[in-house]
Amino acid sequence: MTFTDDELYRDITGFAGDSPGWVRGTMEVWTEAGLLVFGALFVLAWWRARRGDTRAFAIAVLAPLATALAYVCSELLKSGFTEERPCRAVSGAAASLVECPPTGDWSFPSNHATIAGASAVALLLVRRALVLLTAPLALLMAFSRVFVGVHYPHDVAAGLLLGAVVAVLAVRLGTGAVTRLAGAMRGSEAALARWLSGPGPAAVVPAAPYVPSHRRR
Repeated sequence: MTFTDDELYRDITGFAGDSPGWVRGTMEVWTEAGLLVFGALFVLAWWRARRGDTRAFAIAVLAPLATALAYVCSELLKSGFTEERPCRAVSGAAASLVECPPTGDWSFPSNHATIAGASAVALLLVRRALVLLTAPLALLMAFSRVFVGVHYPHDVAAGLLLGAVVAVLAVRLGTGAVTRLAGAMRGSEAALARWLSGPGPAAVVPAAPYVPSHRRR
């Protein structure tokens, strides 16, 4: 498989090499630590969903599972395409900012970008307003993989798309079954199951009927 974005890869890695030290350091940290940020967002989404309706809770549970499935799909594709890393294959490019992965740790598609794309879309399905946070984080994660020199631009573009598609399909197909499971857990006698699934929406206590003052005497 041959692509024609070698020059774009050289431009981005050249820009990275000319960037201030703090920019390079930040991107080197973010390219790995960004995954932890998405993990924290999944935990927060689950915690908040414990007091939501059962379907919303089910989607929050499915979000990290859909992301894990997207990662597995990216690994399977890597094994099929066996594309060498650009930090080893592209001549005339600036040295990668991080250690170039060994041969056999293939380049297409980017696992990190796949996870970022899946996480961003899955969290969007949990709560639409999160897209204002997750979309920029996913794009930055994808760009950082090229910036540090370990992926081609087409690797991260494919990863974002793959993650988004798998996340949507996994959540849509799994919501019904997980909603029924969540309902069973909330009605279970097991304390752990009830804690994991949460109490659901707070019960609304009906207001006391109004009694005219002259009838109270």
